[in-house]
Amino acid sequence: MDNSPAIRCRGLVKDYGTVRAVNGLDLEVRAGECFGLLGPNGAGKTTTVEILEGLLTPTAGDVELLGRNWKNDGDSLRQRLGISLQETNLADKLTVEETLRLFRSFYVSGPEVEELLELVSLTDKGKAWYVKLSGGQKQRLAVACALVGDPEILFLDEPTTGLDPQSRRQLWGLIERFKSEGRTVLLTTHYMDEAQRLCDRVAIVDKGKVISLGTPRELIASLGGTDVVEIKCEGTLDETSLSELAGVHSVKAHAEGISLTVEHLHKTLPLLLSHLKQSGRTLTGLSTHHATLEDVFVNLTGRHLRD
Repeated sequence: MDNSPAIRCRGLVKDYGTVRAVNGLDLEVRAGECFGLLGPNGAGKTTTVEILEGLLTPTAGDVELLGRNWKNDGDSLRQRLGISLQETNLADKLTVEETLRLFRSFYVSGPEVEELLELVSLTDKGKAWYVKLSGGQKQRLAVACALVGDPEILFLDEPTTGLDPQSRRQLWGLIERFKSEGRTVLLTTHYMDEAQRLCDRVAIVDKGKVISLGTPRELIASLGGTDVVEIKCEGTLDETSLSELAGVHSVKAHAEGISLTVEHLHKTLPLLLSHLKQSGRTLTGLSTHHATLEDVFVNLTGRHLRD
């Protein structure tokens, strides 16, 4: 993999009046990787992506894509990027083929419409009006529109939100194929399974800043344990005493209860239940799961990604 940066920004700031949506964000995406931006609504993800795409002008900071910048190289950059926005509204009474031909006309070169239809599995819908498509078909058409110029960088802002599992898997296959050709993908998503499957590296964003960065495996390993126990109890629990239980690496209180990251679930769980009983606490909820990127975010912020 080429380690030269495809995307780089330094000190990125975006203000909307008195609200600072992006607060001094630094980011570097290597050529040929799928890079994920994760964070809750309002974290600054979409604003950051729209600045990188040239759709918004930053209040401060520098942006560089493929060694170029929007101020001096806007026209040439637009020919080298593919963009699928969080919400795409296309003309209801244009057919799928007509929509792709329209978008293809904006670019100097790129694949033929028939090739794009096959790529996104819409060959049998070529003559159908956009308004007649299902949600998954509309989303695949939006991605096809992003691919019409044969881009070097593909921006995908929450591309699978609201899709059924089959449509999600189809889009995952498209993204993996694009990346396998040595091209670069910048992806925002709320789905942790999606990020763990597709992304080489992820940046967790909160309050307009990157608060953690690494491969999914590295970020999950930073928790120190392989499993997470989530508990709810009547009354207040002493986090310090919980952290002293054997095998517990971290304890984090959040709105839904308390999460404990543990190394050996089969050893720690009996100790936890005994501790709660001795403390006179009534357990009202308990669940366990393997540690995920969601747990990384909760551990860093005390909130869930979908809050």
